[in-house]
Amino acid sequence: MPQDATDPLLTIWTYDWVPQMPRGKVRDVRLRWALEEAGLPYRVATVPFEDRSPEHLARQPFAQVPFLQDGEVRLFESGACLLHIAGKSEALMPGDPVGRAEVLEWVIAALNSIEMVTVPWWFVKMSGAEQNPLSGWMEQRFERLDAVLSSRDWLAAGRFTAADILMADVLRLPDELGRLGHHPALRDYVERACARPAFGKAVADQMAHFEASDAGRG
Repeated sequence: MPQDATDPLLTIWTYDWVPQMPRGKVRDVRLRWALEEAGLPYRVATVPFEDRSPEHLARQPFAQVPFLQDGEVRLFESGACLLHIAGKSEALMPGDPVGRAEVLEWVIAALNSIEMVTVPWWFVKMSGAEQNPLSGWMEQRFERLDAVLSSRDWLAAGRFTAADILMADVLRLPDELGRLGHHPALRDYVERACARPAFGKAVADQMAHFEASDAGRG
């Protein structure tokens, strides 16, 4: 697992394999997408999905993925990794203080105001509950975000940035489950973001990565 701290190539760590359902949505796709947008070279390395070793826990204390290595720099949590990557390219992070502040606030908003509702909502839905007590809360957040995106194409700095990678990825699952039906600006936003070639390559590469590991499992 160790990487030479003098190695200039960024390394994304993800699982060696996952079941079918999460493929295309494992959060290393956010890092892949960012690096493709920025045109930065990188490699992908793996940790076992079914055996969360002490070495894995030393890199990611919750035994999740992704985590990132950039020479001596090691980070876990997809938001932190994404911001580190964004700091390497003005394609993802504006150089001016106002633009940077806008990107930072929307990255945090994607994690703290949207994903912190959508993920628990999805877990309740998967439980088979007839009524989801989080639906109203989630709809309120979608309404307010829809109002923002009804007057702009992208969240920050008047252009596509790292904030859009994170927000669009957070919204993908609710969109696929039909929860953006009453929010046309959000639907258009997700479609616009996911039409970007870098996103298509990131998802295709992740799918290929996990499919290649199927053969080794018989």
